[in-house]
Amino acid sequence: MTLRTLDSLGSLTGKRVLVRCDLNVPLKDGVITDDGRVRASLATINALINQGARVILLSHLGRPDGAPDPQYSLEPVAQRLSELLGKPVAFAGDTVGASAREAVSSLTDGDVALLENLRFNAAETSKNADERASFAAQLAEFGDAFVSDGFGVVHRKQASVYELASALPSAAGLLIAAELDVLEKLTEKPARPYTVVLGGSKVSDKLGVIGHLLPKVDTLLIGGGMLFTFLAAQGFRVGGSLLESDQIDTVKGYLAEAKERGIRIVLPTDVVVASKFGADAEHTVTSAESIEETPFGQTGLGLDIGPETGAEFARIIEESKTVFWNGPMGVFELAPFAEGTRAVADALTRVDGLGVVGGGDSAAAVRALGFSDDQFGHISTGGGASLEFLEGKRLPGLEVLGW
Repeated sequence: MTLRTLDSLGSLTGKRVLVRCDLNVPLKDGVITDDGRVRASLATINALINQGARVILLSHLGRPDGAPDPQYSLEPVAQRLSELLGKPVAFAGDTVGASAREAVSSLTDGDVALLENLRFNAAETSKNADERASFAAQLAEFGDAFVSDGFGVVHRKQASVYELASALPSAAGLLIAAELDVLEKLTEKPARPYTVVLGGSKVSDKLGVIGHLLPKVDTLLIGGGMLFTFLAAQGFRVGGSLLESDQIDTVKGYLAEAKERGIRIVLPTDVVVASKFGADAEHTVTSAESIEETPFGQTGLGLDIGPETGAEFARIIEESKTVFWNGPMGVFELAPFAEGTRAVADALTRVDGLGVVGGGDSAAAVRALGFSDDQFGHISTGGGASLEFLEGKRLPGLEVLGW
């Protein structure tokens, strides 16, 4: 089947168009600390404005547990959208109540409104399909058409993602189309050498993607907290570092499979070990097999890949034609343990081919470390959705759009 795109909806001039975005941005004291997802939504919003549509934006933010919670309000996002679009964005203080009805009825051609956090209504994420459908029907009353453009939620069967797409004429927005184009390049005849860089805290979060991609890649680089389970699988002692003991046998299986297939799994040769978890912790660089031989002994915490590993990972990345990276190499939020992530990000900017930052913490990391979006081939907005796609899973929010 073929994904329905904006063109399939015909002329949208004067039409009320509901747009499911992913505006789930990080906030600190009511201030957006990374507006990447807001900016990623602009292409579709502007395309609809330019058609003369009346645009009603829908999104979630955080996990407010099905009831209004001021700390998860989308009002700061409406303000940022107004700045980026250069025009007012009306904000409704509810999702399907009086404020939403007023905001929608006041729109004229080319106007934009943002409704309050969808997850303030428990039906949005309900496990009960009838409850989700009822909420979707209420939302559908506001629109003549629906555009799904929140790639970060297409792996969820939620009212505004799944049922709403069936309640109105629906299509994928430009962001979803772009994300799928890139992800298909990663899975269907990628240019070689093809390298996947995986980090983050837990091996268990990445098992599916490792298993599915292992036959497709040339090299797999392992960093982040998950590296210690790989080291333990090779018989190394890892001190107080993050370790998933129940995954050691699974990791041994992947190492054996990679060897049999002639695929390189490259593990760190050195790590940064700290006395405690904190920016002010004492820390030292040691070889991967000597983690418990530092002054911190069996309580030492591995919090980053070491400089030797960072340089080797960078060399492999720069020699590749296709690179997918998901998960920081260390605790990048703490300055002493950010250099491994910086080395990978910097190398990715120099890939002569397709370099993809796989959303989530990786996207936050590159921005926090001072890189700009246009330095990379693509920064995904999809985190978990990207990983599930690369695991070969079917995603309900895409299937309902014809994909």
